[in-house]
Amino acid sequence: MANQIPEEVIEEVRKSNDIVDVIGEYVQLKKQGRNFFGLCPFHGEKTPSFSVSQEKQIFHCFGCGKGGNAITFLMEMESYSFIETIKYLANRSGINLPDIGSERESPLSKENQNILSAYEWLTKLYHHLIRFTKEGKEGLHYLKDRGISEQAIDDFQLGFAPNSKIFTAEFLKQKGFNQALLVQSGLLSLQNDNSVTDRFRGRIIFPIRNHLGKTIAFGGRLISEGEPKYLNSAESELFQKGKVLYNFDLAKKHIRRENEVILFEGYMDVISAYQAGINNVIATLGTALTDYQAKLLNRYVDTVVICYDGDRAGLEATYKAANLLRKVGCQVKISNLRENLDPDSFIKAYGGKAFKKEIIDTSDTYISFYMRYRKKDFNLSLEGDRIQYIEDVIKEISLINSSVEREYYLKDLHKEYNISMESLNEEVEAQRNKQGYYHKKDNTDKNRNTNRAASYRSNHNLLPAYQNAERKLLSYMIQDSFIADKVQEEIGAGFNIDAHKILATHLYAFYEEGHSSDVSLFIEKLEDHDLKKLVTEIAMLPFSDEISDKEINDYIRMIQAQKNDYVNIQSLKEQQRVAEQQKDPIKAAQIAMQIIELKKQIKGTT
Repeated sequence: MANQIPEEVIEEVRKSNDIVDVIGEYVQLKKQGRNFFGLCPFHGEKTPSFSVSQEKQIFHCFGCGKGGNAITFLMEMESYSFIETIKYLANRSGINLPDIGSERESPLSKENQNILSAYEWLTKLYHHLIRFTKEGKEGLHYLKDRGISEQAIDDFQLGFAPNSKIFTAEFLKQKGFNQALLVQSGLLSLQNDNSVTDRFRGRIIFPIRNHLGKTIAFGGRLISEGEPKYLNSAESELFQKGKVLYNFDLAKKHIRRENEVILFEGYMDVISAYQAGINNVIATLGTALTDYQAKLLNRYVDTVVICYDGDRAGLEATYKAANLLRKVGCQVKISNLRENLDPDSFIKAYGGKAFKKEIIDTSDTYISFYMRYRKKDFNLSLEGDRIQYIEDVIKEISLINSSVEREYYLKDLHKEYNISMESLNEEVEAQRNKQGYYHKKDNTDKNRNTNRAASYRSNHNLLPAYQNAERKLLSYMIQDSFIADKVQEEIGAGFNIDAHKILATHLYAFYEEGHSSDVSLFIEKLEDHDLKKLVTEIAMLPFSDEISDKEINDYIRMIQAQKNDYVNIQSLKEQQRVAEQQKDPIKAAQIAMQIIELKKQIKGTT
């Protein structure tokens, strides 16, 4: 498939898409030294071990070992084919691709592609109806009465499904869609008499899009009497409520810029905030926050502001969501809506600026929220309940690593309940001792972006010296064609490790084709998955800008010495075998000692 697009066009597409920008749409990256670090999107982790090199245009995870360039990242992340990836990147950077025909590889089944196409058609149809036709006026009046602007209606592609049983079914039939498939997908409902009706008729339509902006489901809000008031598409392979966040596609660029996301419970909260200029806003889809969604947010941001309704149900949902987010490593803040208003109602009553200034910017820390949340379970006018409440809060405070932060909250308890700071500190210390804080040296927060990488390098330093020399030499060869030429003259593919021999052979061929040093392009030319991983792993080794001839020669000498030592050991083993056959145990033992000594010398250079 790759040869359908000229090599020079693929190269232009690759060079027009900076890997940090591409991966930054999926992972929150922070610069640490020469590279960027973040949480790996391919395996669960709390400490960043995923490294991206802007200089080399490659990524590598020191945890799971995955690596490659921007193209391989998208192929892995989105299950795209090579052609789909090039199309996506070309579109992203405004490059026009030559006509490569209609043939298209896709990770989606033909049925799912048809369902996506049906959703796309209906999104356009329902939106057109609400904006420009008399059939949609009822829905348009409803939205305007709710304070939703025409701009917001367009931004969110809101629509209206006419209250007609056959309107949608007839429309999709004319477009050539299979009716049984539409029933299976939940767009149409099958009646007892085997007739079909529109599942969402008479409802405001909220398109639910995936992170790429493709509509994968609808949320429908009934505007007349009846039940249920809200209705989502049925769950399917394309749409799983626990894995989707409403408005994530529009919000993610704002989330990255703010390094903070505001989490709501409903569509209207999101739309009201967005049209008021608060754009880093998302919502769950009528369900509690899931572990999958929490981990997704943790890849993008440090801080999540939970802004649920201020009633008791909202408090309970906030507590559960906060703990889930903290568990995956997010910093959590909790808004405190007054007068039991929901976010949409507050914005309608007081405006977006007041909402940002009075609600979002003054959000509680988790501990402040916890103290407020737990009070509802105790009658604090009773001495026993007060003591139980204080002990409960102290247990939570004792989990905080920062001594300054612990003291801050203990002072609140000291002032409110007139308990000495000495007693409070003693209780915290007792709790921390019970929890084992003083039995483990916990430095995980120190240099957390580089711990995994440093550990990884440390493990590789334990390799035999000749193996480290080969890896180091290959890393310089990948970065510099002149060094590769020198090594080719000196030892050719004469490395000791088979994988290194193969890598060197491919690298020599790459340079002989006239390419300059470009690790991202080199990876693109390789077909073997394991070899690609090895290249990114080696290319991520620390690299000195000024490498001396002496250092290169030392690596070459070490590699050659290992080969000679191997030959010598094999020769000694043959001599030992002959001595044993000749019944000369003393000579055999002496040779054995020579072998041991030679192996020690080799090992001693690790």
